[in-house]
Amino acid sequence: MSSPLQLSLTGKRWLVTAPDPEAAGRLSAELGVSASTAEVLIQRGYASPEDASKFLNPSLDDLGDAFLLPDFDAARDEILGAKERGELIYVHGDYDVDGVTSAAIFDRYLKKIGCNVHTHVPHRINEGYGINLSAVDAAHERGAKLFLTCDCGITAHAQVLKARELGMRVVVTDHHELKETLPEAQAVVNPHRKDSRYPFSHLSGAGVVYRLCEGLTRSLDEKGVDSYRKNFVDLAALGTIADVMPLSSDNRIIARFGLEKLTDTKKKGLVALKEVSDIRGKVMSYDVGFKLGPRLNAAGRIDDAALSLRLLLTEDATEARDVALELDKHNLDRRAMQDLMFEEAFAQAEAQGGKDQHMIMVFNPEWHPGIVGLLAGKLKEHYARPVFAGTIDPETGKGKASGRSIPGLSLAELISAHPALVQGGGHAMAAGIGFPEAHLEEIRAAFNSYAIATLSPEDLFPSLEIAAFVDPAKVDRSSIDEFSALEPFGMMNPKPIFGAQNLEVLYIKSMGQERQHIALTLKHSGGTVRCVGWGMFAAMSELRSGDRVDVAFEPQLNTYQGQESLQWKLADVRRAV
Repeated sequence: MSSPLQLSLTGKRWLVTAPDPEAAGRLSAELGVSASTAEVLIQRGYASPEDASKFLNPSLDDLGDAFLLPDFDAARDEILGAKERGELIYVHGDYDVDGVTSAAIFDRYLKKIGCNVHTHVPHRINEGYGINLSAVDAAHERGAKLFLTCDCGITAHAQVLKARELGMRVVVTDHHELKETLPEAQAVVNPHRKDSRYPFSHLSGAGVVYRLCEGLTRSLDEKGVDSYRKNFVDLAALGTIADVMPLSSDNRIIARFGLEKLTDTKKKGLVALKEVSDIRGKVMSYDVGFKLGPRLNAAGRIDDAALSLRLLLTEDATEARDVALELDKHNLDRRAMQDLMFEEAFAQAEAQGGKDQHMIMVFNPEWHPGIVGLLAGKLKEHYARPVFAGTIDPETGKGKASGRSIPGLSLAELISAHPALVQGGGHAMAAGIGFPEAHLEEIRAAFNSYAIATLSPEDLFPSLEIAAFVDPAKVDRSSIDEFSALEPFGMMNPKPIFGAQNLEVLYIKSMGQERQHIALTLKHSGGTVRCVGWGMFAAMSELRSGDRVDVAFEPQLNTYQGQESLQWKLADVRRAV
């Protein structure tokens, strides 16, 4: 008989995958790090001293060889050939951060080496996702001879064919998953290609462009590579982190050095965006994910992504400040719109049964299509269920929705299993679908049945991954410095949450005007520690002095009146068994 599921005071189940203690001990001794850091490294796939050392000490020289990108030679010849002939290169990006930063890298770099360039990012509402045929016509009307894509184009068969019929040559650079056939372009640079020799397939769109342009630099002047890398890595990191790419291998290197460059970047637009985002000092991955990225994304979500591109390209500080303020306003509008949509979506989900459903689907023809993905993500976090949120056009009867999932159910596999009901695709945790409105109720039933058959009861409880259980007495100031070597944090390299077991509650206090936060003093074998839990008082209100608990936490420094002290930021608490 299986043991009953133990849930924390916030209703979460804790997931702990402890590696072999002997292996952790060996790695700890080899690297001179604590056992808990060694455990985290092994869990994340860096079990050998060589791999772990390379992870902790990345170098731009460790990036893959750009010449190994698929169709690199053909892409180089097309781009540099257009440069030599003075032909117009039409760069087509996308409307999200990855697409805009990809386009900005191409625009800045190609102009720097003497190319004639016009750069375009699509309007989400007017043009839709990917390459609209109108953009192909616009490129032709401008006299473009080379149509160059970034972060898009891998499924644009008709658009590529039309561009070629109009006399343009085409180079596609993209990072999205491939379909059965490639577009008939002169070059298709995508590391997901089966014939790719590039050692890392999970680059962002900006990462693909960043690597391709390094190869162009090497072809033109090998001595310029170091300067190129440093000048463009900030834009590549923005696209990589904002697009939630796995921060391993090349992506970790790009993010690590890109964040350093963002900290002291001289690009006028990024300086202004940091100012309006209230970012001072060292830029962290959190700043990109929750401050810079949302503001750059806001224009593409509710207005025109061309505004974000303009910010990344301007050399005028006054213009940069004006555009950054406009993006900040768009972000405030987006948040207000999102809050209203969430209230409506929550009411719909509850009316459908809420957590009685295994799959939640909510729709409103008045919802902004640029925000439904964010809406699905918020509902997924609230219900711990896969969610689709979308709109239905009342004139055409066509529905579109964005999905967000939980571990245990792949949306890509779900969509592939129902080809007669929906079209679309994506990744395991995020995807999009299109369908006729007449199929909606059938889709609801089919998707819910699929979820019931796929998800276990445990999957429907939110989970918290514990990196390692530690001895509280050994967590000190040096531990914080050591754990910081694991940065930057993000997809596939989350900020580690540590666990400590069987501590005694000595003191409990609510904090905040509405008493929503909690402060705990806990006793362990080596003394006591102060813990703070933001927004956790309601869940912890039944705790009493003398109770024994397990805690999940992040060690941090508290600075008050110039004095530093160690405290634990609580992630969760459960009663000790």
